[in-house]
Amino acid sequence: MAEKPALLIVDDEKPTREGLRAALEDRYDVYVADDAGSAMELMESVAVSVLLTDFRLPKEDGLKLIARAKSLPSPPVCILMTAYGSEEIAVQAMKQGADDYIAKGRMQIDELEMRVARALRAQSLEQENRVLHEHLDRKFQLKNVIGESAVMVEVLDRARQVAPSRATVMILGESGTGKELIARAIHQLSPRARNPLVTVHCAALSPTLLESELFGHERGAFTGAHERRIGRFEQAQGGSLFLDEIGEIDVSTQVKLLRFLSERTFERVGSGKTLNADIRLIAATNKNLEAMVKEGRFREDLYFRLRVVEIWMPPLRERSSDIPMLAVSFLNEFAKENSKTISAFEPEVMRALTEYAWPGNVRELKTAIEHAVVLARGGRIALRDLPPAVQGMKALPGGALSEAGPNAPRETSGSGTVREVEKEMIVQALKDSAGNRSASARKLGMSRRTLHRKLHTYGLGDL
Repeated sequence: MAEKPALLIVDDEKPTREGLRAALEDRYDVYVADDAGSAMELMESVAVSVLLTDFRLPKEDGLKLIARAKSLPSPPVCILMTAYGSEEIAVQAMKQGADDYIAKGRMQIDELEMRVARALRAQSLEQENRVLHEHLDRKFQLKNVIGESAVMVEVLDRARQVAPSRATVMILGESGTGKELIARAIHQLSPRARNPLVTVHCAALSPTLLESELFGHERGAFTGAHERRIGRFEQAQGGSLFLDEIGEIDVSTQVKLLRFLSERTFERVGSGKTLNADIRLIAATNKNLEAMVKEGRFREDLYFRLRVVEIWMPPLRERSSDIPMLAVSFLNEFAKENSKTISAFEPEVMRALTEYAWPGNVRELKTAIEHAVVLARGGRIALRDLPPAVQGMKALPGGALSEAGPNAPRETSGSGTVREVEKEMIVQALKDSAGNRSASARKLGMSRRTLHRKLHTYGLGDL
């Protein structure tokens, strides 16, 4: 049987206390007190869900008791009872934190039970909402954006600075660098965090659909518009709107977006009514907007409106020192998700991860670690568990794999084992580069450090 909520009745008149106890004890675990002092002592030792207190009490009135009760770590629902049913007392009670107010002279038990139940439901919803937001805060705060490299420290510092403002933010960077994660963190660190963050992936929609998605439309605005649609601007009211891949929007939508940034107003498609929206705009793109402006494909005035504050997300190859931290984080995530006990990487795996160029950036790294976790056979990730490209392998004639990089020559004079083929490739590259190891490494598509390691492995250190 579920435990009954604890309810505390505070009244200096015993008949009132006992009468309310008898009426409410079927649904609540009822406690009673005759003054504010004894009521506070009880609330400090018992988790009281509801405080039902008279206004007139000895020494300290019910308003002061409510104020003290609301300062507890887990404050109860507070309902004030009084025979003095003036509006002034009701207003004062609400200012002191009362959740409801009822006049004793007109109080009916059924009405009281209804009000208590309603106040408890409201408190429960508020607690659930707070837990949800705390979860979102933990998930999207900047402390969860992994990176200690100098470039990432600069990114995080700028995000912290811009978050409390109303300024429009433009996040630039290649695909897969984590632009949306930064946008979410900025929202969660802003005063708008308790309101929605609405995301629109602009490249996924045609121009007509994008305009309707952003601004909404009226019934009959175009073929297929069978009813009014509320757009993302209205959905984001009081919060933030994140426009990902903004370089993909057409000129018509650019004009409407410029109007909003200038006047904070917009119109639904098919409507002449001007609407207002209190939102914070965050945009992101992997395009070179400055070049698009010069080519006439993006409005210059919109470009400058969007880039009030710019944040550039560096590609993973420019912050390789963050790769081990990211890899461990993804390892823990996917090991838990796949119910696997995997604790670490073999040393050669971490070398491969840090030497790979990561054209897909953090997104590709995350996918590679998931691939490795799924294929791992033991408690540590081995080199064979990584995708072939990350291992440094490439396809050779006959279906064999070579550890040479993407720029390695395919033509060889022999057809032996993978090791023999690779050794011959390295020798040929050094000959072609007149012994210049940096040039040879570039030709082979590998780092200079990898080339040195392979020269040592194949006994070619004198070349």
